[in-house]
Formats: sequence, C-alpha cells, structure tokens
Amino acid sequence: MNIKMTVEMEQETAKELITYKLSNISKLIDSILSKWNQSSIEELLEKAKTGELLEAEMDAISLKQLHADQQRLNKLLNSIEKN
Repeated sequence: MNIKMTVEMEQETAKELITYKLSNISKLIDSILSKWNQSSIEELLEKAKTGELLEAEMDAISLKQLHADQQRLNKLLNSIEKN
C-alpha cells in the first residue's frame, strides 16, 4: 500500500529538515565506506557482490538503500529550491 500525504510547512523549514537528513545519510555512508576501507559506493557494492569483501553483504545492502534515499532527498531538495 502506497499512501501519499501532503504537509504544509515553510520552505526554509523543509529545506533544513532535508539538509539535516542528507547530512546524516552522508555520515552513515562515509562510516560504512571507512569500515571497509573503500572510496566509493560502487566499489564496495562490486567487491561485496564478487565476494572480495567477505561479510560485507549487509553493509552493502544498507549502503544501497542509503544511496537511494540520498538521491530521492536530493531530488526533493532541488524541487523545493526551484520554487
């Protein structure tokens, strides 16, 4: 089930909330990459997939979701800034 909800708030408040969430996501991504000593999301995902980084599968799944969230929030932030 997909529920779509509209909430009214000041544009600056929305931008602050999204920016805060993006900052936290970036910190989590950096933390995972540092844990596995990798420099990019793509590199970690590939090495986890091929088995080069043993036991990295759960972090790779988390990283993939964090990256998707980051992209979605960046699009939302850009749409807010255009208005």
